[in-house]
Amino acid sequence: MNNPFARLPEVASFTVTSTLVADGAAWAPEQLAGKDVSPQLSWSGAPAGTKSYAVTVYDPDAPTGSGFWHWAVAGIPATCTELPEGAGDDTGAGLPAGAFQLPNDARLARYIGAAPPAGHGSHRYFVVVHALDVETVEVPADATPALLGFVMGGHVLGRAVLVATAETSAAGA
Repeated sequence: MNNPFARLPEVASFTVTSTLVADGAAWAPEQLAGKDVSPQLSWSGAPAGTKSYAVTVYDPDAPTGSGFWHWAVAGIPATCTELPEGAGDDTGAGLPAGAFQLPNDARLARYIGAAPPAGHGSHRYFVVVHALDVETVEVPADATPALLGFVMGGHVLGRAVLVATAETSAAGA
């Protein structure tokens, strides 16, 4: 699978960066499983009419048939253009007012770090900031990231994508 977002309707693009990882580079150790520290993210150039944002982190290379959602945050106000490192902890205290985390594929409402199976090769982690034309995406707090994607699908004005990588060596390698 190349870019899982390529099959979605085309929307404007804007920029997302991180002080911890460059597009196409490997995650910093803090973003791996066991440390589970969400990355610092900054974005700019969102389309006019943006009323809120959602952030997702998705691994399409996970050997599950459906990939693996590591993080999903909705309800980020349009005035916010940055999340600090660690905002995706258990408390979500680093998130702006009104933002909330949905359970990831481990069913934890927090960021969970990259952990590709040993010897499975390099995995890609699509860090995406979605610019939305609504102030609130109407999903329950216990919704899955996939449901969030479905519900916000018709409200996406723009998408900023950063791709990080991770690989776990085979045992004994």
